[in-house]
Amino acid sequence: QGWAGRRRRRAAAMAGFVRELERRAGPALRLEQRVAGGVGSVVWDAALVLAKFLETGACPLARRHVLELGAGTGAVGIMAATLGANVTVTDLEELQELLRVNIENNKHLVTGSLRAKVLKWGEDVTEFQPPPDYILMADCIYYEESLEPLLKTLKELTGPDTCVLCCYEQRTMGKNPEIERKYFELLQMDFELEKIPLDKHDEEYRSEDIHIMNIHRKQAQVGP
Repeated sequence: QGWAGRRRRRAAAMAGFVRELERRAGPALRLEQRVAGGVGSVVWDAALVLAKFLETGACPLARRHVLELGAGTGAVGIMAATLGANVTVTDLEELQELLRVNIENNKHLVTGSLRAKVLKWGEDVTEFQPPPDYILMADCIYYEESLEPLLKTLKELTGPDTCVLCCYEQRTMGKNPEIERKYFELLQMDFELEKIPLDKHDEEYRSEDIHIMNIHRKQAQVGP
């Protein structure tokens, strides 16, 4: 029934075609995917949930500076740009061509601005300063070895007023639960985490196993 039912039945061989993501106002986003290229080359369910959450208007995006980490196909960042944000979608060098294709496919829908840049977690982020208003992340918690570089990048990119929206699908297979637990444990050393209730997600694009976290830097404690 609805999107949640469809996602359960969808075959893994979904890549290699254009994925349409309907919008509340105006034409759908058209997102190309790739058969080859690894996890960044398809539109994951967490990206759909976060993109549609942005459309609810819970976070004012017009004229805000937005950075997407691990953008993959760019679905989330492109949606933010159609809502008036000035967006930089970032990922590794090998995903830039796919990001550029999707920016080109959807540029007529953009009411803010949109560009793609290479950002490798753990490396220098000077060119992405000053801190953005929002950092968007969908399904970025995969590999144990990427946790500390990702956290380093988050700490260096966020200012006191930066809102990080992290959407992820809770996975129960293999090492996934352990990786998630470690990620949030490390994150809480420097950040405050608040889970966005399911009833605040888009009415259709929601699922019990997909969570959106609202994350802010902890404020420095002023000594006596």
